[in-house]
Amino acid sequence: MSARLNRAQPYALGLFRAVVGFLFACHGAASLFGILGGDGTVPAGTWPGWYAAVIQLVGGTLVALGLGTRIAALIASGSMAYAYFKVHQPESLFPLQNGGEASAVFCWVFLLLVFTGPGAVAVDRLFSTRTGTTREGERPRENSPVVPV
Repeated sequence: MSARLNRAQPYALGLFRAVVGFLFACHGAASLFGILGGDGTVPAGTWPGWYAAVIQLVGGTLVALGLGTRIAALIASGSMAYAYFKVHQPESLFPLQNGGEASAVFCWVFLLLVFTGPGAVAVDRLFSTRTGTTREGERPRENSPVVPV
């Protein structure tokens, strides 16, 4: 059973990345354009709301597609850490009390994606497979590493 799960791991990670990126992009679209149940639009250039919404929309889209995943996830994680500590945490220490659950979860999820990479199905893989390039010491992406149990 573990061997089957380990073989599916890169594909599950790719699906996880796509769903999380899509949800994050939806938050940005809701804030910028007032769609998808958003309360309204954030005035352009206002700090930090408008910049956070742009990071959510662009970063979420990049993460969902698997294009520049690690960098986009790092920026998204940092923006969510900022949101939690500057907006939510001053209200109360715990996320359930200050309404910062989404910020805290997105922060940690994106930080995880920085270290795991995009998974099996990502636009980045198309470019690296086409050129055949890998970083020094890195396995080719077709041979995704199996995590020992």
